[in-house]
Amino acid sequence: MPTAVPLAIPPAGLPGLLELPRRPRGIVVFAHGSGSGRMSPRNRAVAASLREAGFATLLSDLLSPAEAADRRAAFDIPLLAARLEAAARCAAVQPGLAGLPVGLFGASTGAAAALAVAAAGRVPVGAVVSRGGRPDLAGAAVLGAVRAPTLLLVGGADHAVLALNREALGHLSCPAELAVIQGAGHLFEEPGALEEVARLARGWFARWLLPVAADVAR
Repeated sequence: MPTAVPLAIPPAGLPGLLELPRRPRGIVVFAHGSGSGRMSPRNRAVAASLREAGFATLLSDLLSPAEAADRRAAFDIPLLAARLEAAARCAAVQPGLAGLPVGLFGASTGAAAALAVAAAGRVPVGAVVSRGGRPDLAGAAVLGAVRAPTLLLVGGADHAVLALNREALGHLSCPAELAVIQGAGHLFEEPGALEEVARLARGWFARWLLPVAADVAR
């Protein structure tokens, strides 16, 4: 069983849950999309899979209840990015996690926030995964500044978001891939779709974060 550590993420004091496998080899911080938070069943399922692969995971709310009730806040990418950056900093200083590589997993508008944090460079982000994300909302200039290897996961039946991700991919100059999960919609509710998201995310973070973790351990 993973060790669960409740956190209050400064400076806003928003709640988060850090869960650690026995010997963490990296940290993945989740950025939830519009209308979602740390209790997202889809992100919790992906997080559980990542912990099996040796990653500590942090799921935290990026908006207060009052902010979440305002639809505009869910699309305020600078605000979401600032909160996500604070969450990543908080996770990285927890006991047993100092120096471990950090990855970001963003869904919907949270993907744009994750890419904005990676582009800013104030937190050393080793890899980014987007699930049904809106990377286009980060803007072309931000996308062009991202250096962390980025995986864009999109459902094949999520036509509008797929087109936006294809366009965003063209602005990324970092190692980047677009993986289309055939037959899946925006929420990946189809049988096996979310499991495929988790499998691909595990593979991406293992590819880009675990070699760094091995260097840190030496």
